[in-house]
Parts: sequence; C-alpha cells; structure tokens
Amino acid sequence: MAKQHTVIVLRIAIADITPPVWRRLVVDSDISLRALHHIIQAAFGWNSAHLHDFRIEGRNYCMLDNEYIVEGNLGMEEEIFDDRKGKLNRLLYPGQRFSYQYDFGDSWDHEIEVERIEAVPEPMGAAAIVDGARACPPEDVGGPWGYSEILKALKSKPRNDQAREFLEWVGGKFDPELFDQRAANASLSRMAWNRWGQK
Repeated sequence: MAKQHTVIVLRIAIADITPPVWRRLVVDSDISLRALHHIIQAAFGWNSAHLHDFRIEGRNYCMLDNEYIVEGNLGMEEEIFDDRKGKLNRLLYPGQRFSYQYDFGDSWDHEIEVERIEAVPEPMGAAAIVDGARACPPEDVGGPWGYSEILKALKSKPRNDQAREFLEWVGGKFDPELFDQRAANASLSRMAWNRWGQK
C-alpha cells in the first residue's frame, strides 16, 4: 500500500491589528515547526531577524539551537521543546488553534487555526498561499501598538515627523492595504527550490 500524504490548511493572522493582516497557507504535513517558521516568515514578509516560538497545547516549542533561548530559560520551570523536532503531522488536528510569536521585543503574536487536513497523492514540496489580506508590518516598529500609531500618522498627518521618518525607514513608500500574493508565493517557491529552512 502506498504511503498516504497529507497537507494542512492553516489560517494565520497577526494578533491585535485592525483591520487584520492574515494569510491562508497550504503546507505538507510532515514538515517541522522550524520549517513552518520559515514559511510564515516568507508568507508575511518578515525578515527572520528575531527569535520565535510556538505554543501548542500548553507546550512551548523554541529554537533550542540558539544560545539566547537557552540562556533565557535557565532556572525557569517551564519545559521547552525543540521546534526542529516537532512535526506538524504529530502535533496538529483540524479545528485546533495555536500561536506563533515572532520578535520577543515587539511581540508579534500570530493566531493560527488548523482549518483542515487533506489527503493528497504526493507531497507538494513547497508551501502555497491561497488567500490573504494586507501588508505585513515592517520589522522593528514597536509591535502592534507602534504599528497602529504609525498607521494613524500616515492617514491623518502624512507630512508630520513620525510619518516621514517611518517612510524613510521603509524605503519611501508603504501601502498597508497591499498584499502581493504572487510575490509571496514566488518567495515560497524559491525557498523550496533552494531547500532553505528544511531543518
């Protein structure tokens, strides 16, 4: 009997941002949480420049190969697990909700829902974004609160110092409503082709 392959459909939204920034992803079910981290980074447009963790069913899955995670958890009673060893097909089920945090300073919390798990004839080999909305906030803007303040400044006072500094920071222009699904999927395809983030 041939091995059965499955894919998982995930809806991922950045918490505490209105209107929501979200993506719907289809991923192979046999990937690790570390691989999912890289997929989320590419799908949203983050730079993977900061630490991350996943919270699933009361367990914390982290980058145990990173010295800052290990040092930061010394003496803590909470057990932590290696995100390279946590496989989606062993951890996730339809209807489940869990969280992913990126950048412990800015605290970009992502709410993830497992919408469904489907059998497929063979692995996809690359993740795909099938839907989504709005631009990802730029890195290092102060989390949801800082981003909200920037959006207010861009809308009501686009010529004030805060708005000008922000636009200079992001390279001259920023459209919070723009989500380029084709470009994001191209990033995911390149990542799969180069086998980047396959740990």
